[in-house]
Amino acid sequence: MLVFGPACGFILGSFCTKIYVDAVFIDTSNLDITPDDPRWIGAWWGGFLLCGALLFFSSLLMFGFPQSLPPHSDPAMESEQAMLPEREYERPTPSNGVLRHPLEPDGSASCFQQLRVIPKVTKHLLSNPVFTCIILAACMEIAVVAGFAAFLGKYLEQQFNLTTSSANQLLGMTAIPCACLGIFLGGLLVKKLSLSALGAIRMAMIVNLVSTACYVSFLFLGCDTGPVAGVTVPYGNNSAPGSALDPYSPCNNNCECQTDSFTPVCGADGITYLSACFAGCNSTNLTGCACLTTVPPENATVVPGKCPSPGCQEAFLTFLCVMCVCSMIGAMAQTPSVIILIRTVSPELKSYALGVLFLLLRLLGFIPPPLIFGAGIDSTCLFWSTFCGEQGACVLYDNVVYRYLYVSIAIALKSFAFILYTTTWQCLRKNYKRYIKNHEGGLSTRSLCEANRTSPTGNPLQESIGACRSQPGARDENLCKILPMGTGI
Repeated sequence: MLVFGPACGFILGSFCTKIYVDAVFIDTSNLDITPDDPRWIGAWWGGFLLCGALLFFSSLLMFGFPQSLPPHSDPAMESEQAMLPEREYERPTPSNGVLRHPLEPDGSASCFQQLRVIPKVTKHLLSNPVFTCIILAACMEIAVVAGFAAFLGKYLEQQFNLTTSSANQLLGMTAIPCACLGIFLGGLLVKKLSLSALGAIRMAMIVNLVSTACYVSFLFLGCDTGPVAGVTVPYGNNSAPGSALDPYSPCNNNCECQTDSFTPVCGADGITYLSACFAGCNSTNLTGCACLTTVPPENATVVPGKCPSPGCQEAFLTFLCVMCVCSMIGAMAQTPSVIILIRTVSPELKSYALGVLFLLLRLLGFIPPPLIFGAGIDSTCLFWSTFCGEQGACVLYDNVVYRYLYVSIAIALKSFAFILYTTTWQCLRKNYKRYIKNHEGGLSTRSLCEANRTSPTGNPLQESIGACRSQPGARDENLCKILPMGTGI
């Protein structure tokens, strides 16, 4: 469902952007612009209203649930409890007859004692190199998705001259469903091949290499910016790079052209102009443009939009196919990563380990990458709009530099993820039994809560470890097994 949501969001956004932003208040039949015009602003608010209404009405169904659910026996939980030491589950039954979850601390523990458990358990989990490397690798993979996908619509608009609605619709109907298929295929392969932790990490490494190769191919799939008068080439000459570049020229000085909006037009000379005003056109039918000096005066006309680049349509079709393959293959690494993560922690810490995973994914995988990608994209800007003397948004990018920088950031993140996968594979290959927990008993938050109340030294971990090492056959032997070596305790 986490995959279908963004897919539906992109498709919904594509339909909303085809509706004018003020369609409720004005008669859109009198507009002289279309969704293909850069000045068009879609109804961005439509998706928020529709999704908000759906959330509100679906939340009303929550009132139909009872205040508390009756207890019931879970066969899966019973089978897991049978594989664990009995002492971990010898806990008192509350007055309401409902047993607490193994990770839930004893209700008699104070709030401070419960909070003291969190840093100890977190330190214990992060001291496992396999657990830490898998989480960081997952963060790098998500960072590619969060950063690359966040600006992919804008990238398609700039590289292949697509409209906003077309770009969103293509993303929602191609890349995201392919990613959903990849997640399903990844889980299917793990199940059919009965992959161990070593096999799962090898699969993640292979998938990462193939998807990285797809990203490398993106470096060669794109369109150039093309000649833009006063920005990339001087007026009247598209082959004199040594001339001064200025959007204002003697041919349009008397036109009082503004740079607060970007409405490109393609001249009969094959050069793109920032607007019909900058092309020196003195009529509403885009004829008699004074800046088109390389063509006869009767042919000095322009048409709305950028001048097309040769071979751009073929490059876009190839890009779309590679993007679908890349999305599907890249998503296949998700299931093996989660399986390795679960197998490297003790059964009672699995829920908390997944919580740590999702927390770090949001802190490291979703917040910094869009900022990094956005800063890199802005550095490739060729022309900024101005409004009342202040700098506005970028309206024209250097497509080649944009493509190289945008894709290179994604490749760097994927390469770092491969290094982390390789480190995980090395750790498992050298000492498999040390890091993989086959449903062995381990450190629990409840035992830490009890130790906090009874420990005279205030360091229950060290006392438990000392008891384990002095009495290898003691009941705390399972705790010794999950504690990482070389911790200095």
